[in-house]
Amino acid sequence: MSRKAQGELSSPELTKDLIDAEKQFQKFDEKVKDLTLDRMNQAPLEETEKQTKLSEKEINNSSDIYLKPIKTISVKDKFNEKFRERWNFEKEYVRFVAENKELIGEKIELWTRPRGGIPAEFWNVPVNKPVWGPRYLAEQISKCRYHRLTMENKPISSDSVGTYMGNMVVENTIQRLDAFPVKEKASSFSSKF
Repeated sequence: MSRKAQGELSSPELTKDLIDAEKQFQKFDEKVKDLTLDRMNQAPLEETEKQTKLSEKEINNSSDIYLKPIKTISVKDKFNEKFRERWNFEKEYVRFVAENKELIGEKIELWTRPRGGIPAEFWNVPVNKPVWGPRYLAEQISKCRYHRLTMENKPISSDSVGTYMGNMVVENTIQRLDAFPVKEKASSFSSKF
């Protein structure tokens, strides 16, 4: 590189512009860090329509599908016996219908490990049909969601380089997977798991 080119790279204006750009990046980084999980969870849940509409006759005529884990990985930590009663409730088998709202019709594959001392389990859950599975599996499926982040379209600052637009904000929360209890004549649970 020639001396003239090196001199242009080390000019005071360029150094000032680099320092300004670094400050703007630090401000942006702070705003992204401000997006805590609590703040994200306050975003409204985007309303989606229930895909699976089964009649009572279809539910009664459907075969009983009992799920069991495909893979299990044991753990070394011990189960805390103070939670035994709650664990007995969570592992009860309930009948539910799972939906994949992102890849419609695709089976759901996921890992669960609901408590310390409990092995990790890999599940293949068929969608859009009634299945029997542990309550903790249905609850985990119904909690699968993500947050859509956007930039506000208003100027936040400007300098010699240009105008900087927008803060990072949470637009809404999108339900990726869902599970609904199967309503039967004598249901063992009344609300969503």
